Amino acid sequence: MSVRDVMHRFVIAVETGASFTDVVKAMCRFHVDAVPVVDEDKCVLGVISDDDLLLKEIDTRRPGDSIFEGPSRRRRHRKAAGRTAAELMTSPAITVTEETDLRWAAGIMHKNRVKQLSVVDPETGRIVGLVRQSDLLQVFVRPGEEIRDEVAAVAGLLCRDCSVRVNNGVVSLAGIVERRSQIAPLLDEVWRVEGVVDVEAHLSFEIDDLPRAVPPLYI
Repeated sequence: MSVRDVMHRFVIAVETGASFTDVVKAMCRFHVDAVPVVDEDKCVLGVISDDDLLLKEIDTRRPGDSIFEGPSRRRRHRKAAGRTAAELMTSPAITVTEETDLRWAAGIMHKNRVKQLSVVDPETGRIVGLVRQSDLLQVFVRPGEEIRDEVAAVAGLLCRDCSVRVNNGVVSLAGIVERRSQIAPLLDEVWRVEGVVDVEAHLSFEIDDLPRAVPPLYI
């Protein structure tokens, strides 16, 4: 599955000149915790989260209070003193396209600790939608029949007498592979199927082609 399958095409965004109050009103009205900041061509320049806005309340210092502060602390103070979206936003924005794989999008969110990503047109850079963390969880509510059929197609390439059962996303896989070394890559492919929560493997093999561990020799 890709971002296209779960994204929202209705986007709440603000332009760079929007005031602090305008940004707060937009987020409260539409019950969102972040908004993209766009230019006049609807290209994404940055993002403002509720954490950025709360700096206004919790950060009592302002730029220039201390010449000994590091760059990150000075940026925080400048953002806390910001009056417009351009001054409040975190930039550059982290974006994805409609073709981005959902697992890749989830990894980007986790790595950068963000709750949503702007979806942009790869050619123009214009925003076309949003994908949120909660949207990515939709892969785990796929019908069991869909998961079973996809796992069976994947497993059938290496496994004979293949039996696949799915219960609440847990895949039970049984069958015979030619070589023991094929089991690990087979299970890796099964895990990549969208919606798989866990895998219970009951696989046998005809040829043991993996080297056996040599017990240590004690003298």
